[in-house]
Parts: sequence; C-alpha cells; structure tokens
Amino acid sequence: MDNRYSTRLWQQLWHGLRNANTPLPAVKFNGEARFGSLYPVTELASTSIALAMQAAAELVGNQHQTEVDCHLASRWFQHSFRPLNRPAPALWDPFAGDYATRDGWIRLHTNAPHHRAAVESVLGRHADRASLAQAVSQWDKSALEEAVIIAGGCAAGMRSLQAWQQHPQGQAVKRESLIEQTLQPEASAPLWRLLPARPLHGVRVLDLTRIIAGPVATRFLAGLGAEVLRLDPPDWQEPTLEEELTPGKRCARLDLKSAEGRQRFEALLSEADVLVHGYRADALPALGYDAETLQKLAPGLTDVSLNAWGWTGPWRNRRGFDSLVQMGCGIAESGRRWKMSEAPSPLPVQALDHATGYLMAAAVLEGLRQRLLHNTGFTARLSLARTACLLTENPYEEDERPAGIGLARPQDDNVEAELTHWGIGYRLRSPVWLPGTPLLWSRSASPLGSEAPFWLK
Repeated sequence: MDNRYSTRLWQQLWHGLRNANTPLPAVKFNGEARFGSLYPVTELASTSIALAMQAAAELVGNQHQTEVDCHLASRWFQHSFRPLNRPAPALWDPFAGDYATRDGWIRLHTNAPHHRAAVESVLGRHADRASLAQAVSQWDKSALEEAVIIAGGCAAGMRSLQAWQQHPQGQAVKRESLIEQTLQPEASAPLWRLLPARPLHGVRVLDLTRIIAGPVATRFLAGLGAEVLRLDPPDWQEPTLEEELTPGKRCARLDLKSAEGRQRFEALLSEADVLVHGYRADALPALGYDAETLQKLAPGLTDVSLNAWGWTGPWRNRRGFDSLVQMGCGIAESGRRWKMSEAPSPLPVQALDHATGYLMAAAVLEGLRQRLLHNTGFTARLSLARTACLLTENPYEEDERPAGIGLARPQDDNVEAELTHWGIGYRLRSPVWLPGTPLLWSRSASPLGSEAPFWLK
C-alpha cells in the first residue's frame, strides 16, 4: 500500500522518533486493505508497526528493508488470537458504552469494578442498560462527566474536533511532542549482545502497564526476545485481555503501597534495563518514584511512560482509555457526521491504544540505542490524546474514504496452534517482516499473577 497517507504518516512517525534531519528509511507496505473510516486507520496501523520494527533494525544494524502486510497490520489492531472450540471473552462490561444526555452524548467506562462503582455512586445501581440510559438522559453531559470523574470513575462527553481544539486540554496536547524524549545521566556500559536474530535477548523489561497500549508495547518487546516481567496490583483483573496481550511475558503481582512490595520493586528495578508504565502523570511520583529517583535506582534505565490525556494541561491526571479519548477529542463526533448517524461513531478499532503501544516499543528501542551510543539513561513520554491529534490531522479526502477491509483469510493465522492456560487457539502471523529479525514469542499467554516477582537467573 504505497499512498500519500502511509507516506505522510511514516514520515511524521519517523521524525517523531528521531528528528527531521534523519534520513527516512525505505519501508515497503504491501496490500490494499483499509478500514472503513474517516481517518487512515490502516495506514496508522501499518506505519506504527513499521516504526517499532525499524527501531529494532536500527538498534542491531540490520540493513534489510522492513516490510509490512497492511491487511495483517489491520487485523492485529483488532485482535491477534482466535480461541478454538470456545467463545472469545466479552470485551465490555454490560453497562459500558455511549448514552444520550439532555444535550448530547457521553461514554461511560465500567469495565473495572471500581470504575463501575464510581458510576453507580453518581447514577445509582440499575438492573439493565435501559434503566441506566433513562437516568443518564436526565443529566447534561458536562455535568455528568465531571461528577463521574470526581467520584473516581471514567467518562467522556462527546465533543466536536473544533471544540476539542479550543479546549485547554486540546491546546496543551497540540503543543506536546508525539514522543517526548530526554537523555538522562550517564551510566556504565551495558552488557547486552543484541544479536539480529534476537535483538533483546538478555534485556530485562519491567512492565507496569494495563489495557491496552502498554501491554501491546511489551508484547512486541517480548517478541524480540526481551525478558518481560509484568507487575499488577494484588486485586487487578483483566480477564478479557490476558490471552491476547501476555504472550512472551511472565506475570506477577506486587503491592507498591506496602513496604514489602516497594522493597521488592526496587530490587527488581535495580536489575532492569527498561521500565514501561502507564500510570497517570503524577501517580508514580506520588509513590516516591519520579524520573530522577528511577534513574538513581537503576542508572542508565530506559524509562517509557504513557498517559491518556497528555502530560500537560488541566486533564493531565484524568483517568482515560482509548474509547474515552475518541469521544473527547472529536473522533467519535466526526465519525457520526461522516456516517450521518445520530449516535457517536468511533474508529472501527481501538487504534489509539494499539498505535501508541507500537510507538512506545519504538521509544524503548531508541532508548536502548542511545544507551549503547552514549551510556546514558533515557526517558520518553507518549499519550493517547497526542496520537489522536496525529490521526485527526491526516483525514482522508472525501473521495478517498474506503468502505472497509475484507473478512479474515485462512492464511492470516500461524500454521501451528498455540496452547495457553485457557486452551488452544491460533495467533495471527506477524504483520511485519525484517529478514534475520523475526517476531517470536518464547512463552504462550499466561494469567496475571501466575509467576513470582523475580527475574529469571
């Protein structure tokens, strides 16, 4: 797929990772599949995956051309795993979704029990969606959004793109870099071998991310051979995504609010090469782990973090997910007008999550490259809202908007079945090809908390 949208996005992503003076690598995009959307979602899928693999090529000096299968890239933005002889898990809580208010639409996110409890504290408990919808219809969208946020929940009123661009948070995000990068103090030279066949073999990645962007990033790193140790709080559950997002990883639990948990975390961090986390802007510093402290605990650390709404502005500490950002930043409203629909019409997939995940993986690989070049630590910050800004700046022309990609093809799946804790299924073939540097996961998907919080010896 060689068109101006993929070319434009590829240039913007590459220069977001490196700089405008760095020559643009030649990447080959194969296939013509496109999601039906106002925005170039398939091109974003293809170019973000290409960026992560090209960053791996730059790290190990692989001079071969990166190739992306655009159809497979699109499918990886939907899901990568198909269970065999059993249903796929439901992705949404029954009460999650879009609701009409007195003056517009709002999206309520209730997948996590505490987020659902926050909604119930404002709107009461309801037996079904119809009853909840009736309660929501009595509110103005901004008042309900604010009430749910104050209660500790997650919600976003539907805004137009113009309204978002005029909003203080939209203006703050616009000023941010796509991948904000900072070199940190010097450290000793790393001992990695970084062979092209398994670029990250021997690299330790501490994963403090959840739903969905961060786990996509660390899944990619695990596919390049990194030892990924995911840490979740004792009570966190993610049953709909474990089989999808944990291949190649070991999953443990740790309470960062307990003295014992903090001691174990700091011991793990001192032996880590990479930390990837998705806490709100001030959440980790509030626990005593700001960027400076992290570098002191692990000199030379590559520290890559994700936030939903951006790192500056009044919403920098607001909870958020892909579907909420699409509602708040104008994507769902633009889609509604394009489809001439009454209800919000978001992207056909959670593209902000998936694309930002691959950008995070690319940032990690760039940080490791900087460590090799300069023996320095590295921090990078990304946000779903900034990725949304990239997408909304590049809409299709009116006469080029595609109808949608075709159905799954038999050849999309790997030949070998994958055996996980839950049963047998098929994983999609890799969407990206770099000769000599394959994506291979050495472990099948596993449940959260199934391992002890220790590095392998």
